[in-house]
Amino acid sequence: MAGKDSGNLKTVRLWRDAALRARKLRSNLRQLTLSAAGADPIDSPDAPQLVLPANIGDIEVLNLGNNGLEEVPDGLGSALGSLRVLVLRRNRFARLPPAVAELGHHLTELDVSHNRLTALGAEVVSALRELRKLNLSHNQLPALPAQLGALAHLEELDVSFNRLAHLPDSLSCLYRLRTLDVDHNQLTAFPRQLLQLAALEELDVSSNRLRGLPEDISALRALKILWLSGAELGTLPSGFCELASLESLMLDNNGLQALPAQFSRLQRLKMLNLSSNLFEEFPAALLPLAGLEELYLSRNQLTSVPSLISGLSRLLTLWLDNNRIRYLPDSIVELTGLEELVLQGNQIAVLPDNFGQLSRVGLWKIKDNPLIQPPYEVCMKGIPYIAAYQKELAHSQPAVQPRLKLLLMGHKAAGKTLLRHCLTEERVEGNQGGGDKEKSYPPSPPPVSKGIEVTSWTADASRGLRFIVYDLAGDESYEVIQPFFLSPGALYVLVVNLATYEPPGFPTTVGSFLHRVGARVPHAVVCIVGTHADLCGERELEEKCLDIHRQIALQEKHDAEGLSRLAQVVDEALARDFELRSASPHAAYYGVSDKNLRRRKAHFQYLLNHRLQILSPVLPVSCRDPRQLQRLRDKLLSVAEHREIFPNLHRVLPRSWQVLEELHFQPPQAQRLWLSWWDSARLGLQAGLTEDRLQSALSYLHESGKLLYFEDSPALKEHVFHNLTRLIDILNVFFQRDPSLLLHKLLLGTSGEGEGEGESSPVVALPNPSQDVLRATQLHHYVEGFLLHGLLPAHVIRLLLKPHVQAQQDLQLLLELLEKMGLCYCLNKPKGKPLNGSTAWYKFPCYVQNEVPHAEAWINGTNLAGQSFVAEQLQIEYSFPFTFPPGLFARYSVQINSHVVHRSDGKLQIFAYRGKVPVVVSYRPAKGVLHPDTLSIASHASLPNIWTAWQAITPLVEELNVLLQEWPGLHYTVHILCSKCLKRGSPNPHAFPGKWREGRGSSVVCFKMCFVKVFVSRVADYLLNLTGSPGRLFKVNTGGFGDKSKAEVRKQYEMQSQGSDFQSGFQTEHFRPRFPLPSLAHHSWKETSSGWTEDGACLTLASCSVWVIMRVRHIWNECSEFEMSVVIFFV
Repeated sequence: MAGKDSGNLKTVRLWRDAALRARKLRSNLRQLTLSAAGADPIDSPDAPQLVLPANIGDIEVLNLGNNGLEEVPDGLGSALGSLRVLVLRRNRFARLPPAVAELGHHLTELDVSHNRLTALGAEVVSALRELRKLNLSHNQLPALPAQLGALAHLEELDVSFNRLAHLPDSLSCLYRLRTLDVDHNQLTAFPRQLLQLAALEELDVSSNRLRGLPEDISALRALKILWLSGAELGTLPSGFCELASLESLMLDNNGLQALPAQFSRLQRLKMLNLSSNLFEEFPAALLPLAGLEELYLSRNQLTSVPSLISGLSRLLTLWLDNNRIRYLPDSIVELTGLEELVLQGNQIAVLPDNFGQLSRVGLWKIKDNPLIQPPYEVCMKGIPYIAAYQKELAHSQPAVQPRLKLLLMGHKAAGKTLLRHCLTEERVEGNQGGGDKEKSYPPSPPPVSKGIEVTSWTADASRGLRFIVYDLAGDESYEVIQPFFLSPGALYVLVVNLATYEPPGFPTTVGSFLHRVGARVPHAVVCIVGTHADLCGERELEEKCLDIHRQIALQEKHDAEGLSRLAQVVDEALARDFELRSASPHAAYYGVSDKNLRRRKAHFQYLLNHRLQILSPVLPVSCRDPRQLQRLRDKLLSVAEHREIFPNLHRVLPRSWQVLEELHFQPPQAQRLWLSWWDSARLGLQAGLTEDRLQSALSYLHESGKLLYFEDSPALKEHVFHNLTRLIDILNVFFQRDPSLLLHKLLLGTSGEGEGEGESSPVVALPNPSQDVLRATQLHHYVEGFLLHGLLPAHVIRLLLKPHVQAQQDLQLLLELLEKMGLCYCLNKPKGKPLNGSTAWYKFPCYVQNEVPHAEAWINGTNLAGQSFVAEQLQIEYSFPFTFPPGLFARYSVQINSHVVHRSDGKLQIFAYRGKVPVVVSYRPAKGVLHPDTLSIASHASLPNIWTAWQAITPLVEELNVLLQEWPGLHYTVHILCSKCLKRGSPNPHAFPGKWREGRGSSVVCFKMCFVKVFVSRVADYLLNLTGSPGRLFKVNTGGFGDKSKAEVRKQYEMQSQGSDFQSGFQTEHFRPRFPLPSLAHHSWKETSSGWTEDGACLTLASCSVWVIMRVRHIWNECSEFEMSVVIFFV
């Protein structure tokens, strides 16, 4: 249930139960399903014809759905004397067929949903006297006939998703009606006719602008399930509290601020949804509802939770996310039956003691809270880890660790390293006379950065306040690893060289760094420091500082306004009726469901609420001026001690966890590169941690960045990388792009070769000078290959890393770690097999210099022999309007390696194969505001095998989605590009939205003269919510336009595209496959391995949960034919 909107939490369960009841009632009835004969109902301009078989008089259930019918078959009324259930859903009926009236004396169920009904016909309705269930949903009905009230036996009526502004008065005569759905209509008041329906048990009037409820709603005393979502209610009348039979109540997305005091009378209530309202206080009227099992109060304005909530002893589900709650009562731990607890997006700093008692909680969300105790890293791991932390805290003495992570960032030559030396080294020494004098930084050459460096700085010994200072190299070669060091709870110091700063250079020297930090760590605290202030005149210094301050404000304003505009577009789309929003391909968020729009809005709101905390003004500093340095120190200390800004600095840890950390950094293990898990276990015993309690401690130390422990990696889970300083030194070696320095390291490494370390190598230490020259030449070639193509063999990597790597096991573990981090991959290692003595070669994608790989013939639509073939291209494009995470493409290149073969890498493109299917991953840098950075994943295949293209790219899309989760503050969009636009070389192909709506069949259309129409049904949420592997593609029969003129073809296309329904071929009633096309009418159904069915027919599988039908029409100059349609199923 994770990831779903709380407003839709129980929808599936309720409708599933209804479907089960319906199928149970029909399970013993004789059933028949018929498909259209003749032309394909989707593409044929003429209505398809159905012919009833002979001898069907004993049929009790007839399903004619999904056929595109405008009329029912001849003889329907006279041939079916025993018919009880008639299904006509998903056809093209504009009125109820008159033949249905002939079945009225015995018909009990009629389903005419998903048609084009604009009227029912009074005579037909009057004839249906025995009807018990009537489904008219998803049509275009402006009104219902008065004769509907004469259906005295009617028990279930569904008229949802129509255009009803009112209901007929005669509806009050349906005394047996138990279930009524009138949601998503145009009602402006609660229909008073419903108050006469004393037997009504389920009522849904959601998404109507009711604005209020009548006082005498209490007349509906039998009501058990009531849906009032999005009804624009501001208050509830006191009579509402007389609905004593209510069990499920949906009141989300209204404007409620309080509940009536008598609300506590609803003692049978089990499920209550009050999400997305205006409650500022927890409704006290809920506390006496002892039978409540599910309570949703998401997206309100609550500031606290009462201690009496423990009285809701039967509570299984509690959602309190996105409020303003600052603390939880201790009594919440008494709700031991809780299975779902959602608290994300609040202001909770401390969880109650014994919180681990909530051991049954399976769905747990706590992110976006300023957690101190337990630490955020522990809470994110789940309730068992919280329990372990609290148990450990009870067994050992608490310890406070006032230590803050400080990151120095900035462009190359900004002065970060010099500033770090000035901040972390003592600048005061005593003179002979006993007095103190200030010592300025000597005028010696400034220290040069060696890459990424880490220093411990005791900023205030009296208070024990320490900083762990990370000096992040400004060289572009380090961009791929910089994101690993950006983490929440750190203070970011952006360093700018004021001596060389010019206003046009702001985006490079300041703006891009702010975007990167904001994307990786939303709501991070940033301090801007200007160095080399002594090299600027007083006026120049003031002007440059003011310009930086001004441009930061402009950039933040521009980004915030851009996000606000996007959020406003979502609001406007939500304000429009879905049918209206889907009427035009030019409409914003055309074809996107309300639920997905609400998710999009929540994401924009998150980005707006978590902007960077940029401290002002810009602090100019000269490292030659001790007063300016002291002012900077004071500023950093005052910010660090602010509890509101850095709550983690004041977190409490079990003493045993702190001791374990200290033991890992004491001799002799401090000098080692890694420890085995058993070595750490022995240190844990010294700290008082048993083996079962060690796991939680190591997990916390990993999440907090003290060491690396990958418990989810089979290759690394038995090792603990505690020496982060040495690991950073090793990373610096790889990302140092000076060829002379690399060659020097290799030559030093070879000086000890041949001394018996047990590994043969092509590089051997030779005794004479000529051989030394040969060796140097060979190593020079390795360096060239590394800097141009990112290639290095394992034995050369070992030479490069001396003396950091001593043993072969060190090298192997290190390479596994680098691959886990997404920095390199092995080119020639078979999956799950050893190399059998051959040399392992490793690829570092960030070093590849060629923008595109070597020429690949297939990318241009030709095979290796140069022969052209017809192919459909499938391309998914990710667009990044604000910033593209540095190193993302290189890391993604490593992550997909396990999914592809025969790959060829370029700096901006990757050509590879998934099995025998080609795939292309491309990165296109931004070209101005109108052309942002994009990353696309593409494949192509001939039309009969297009389903293989989906299979090929699905795992690659999944890998990218997982990787992008590391940048929670990043805004990006996802689209599928129109294949016809791509085929005809359009520079700006139409982009279909990455999220479509759920529910009834719908379509999104490419309007750029391609005549491509994408049909979507059920759950069309593929791109951003991949739920499984792609299903199978089946061919739809082809046809032609014959000798019709171009104008006739266009008119036919426009007429067909106006309708909102289509022949989907999807059967939901009986959950069994069927063949809607005549060519397979007499074939036994089976699934073929290639996904094709013979004779160009369409096979439908009811197990498909996500599917898309793509209809492709291409008008040739003579308009004589069009290309075949494609049906893609996602299982």
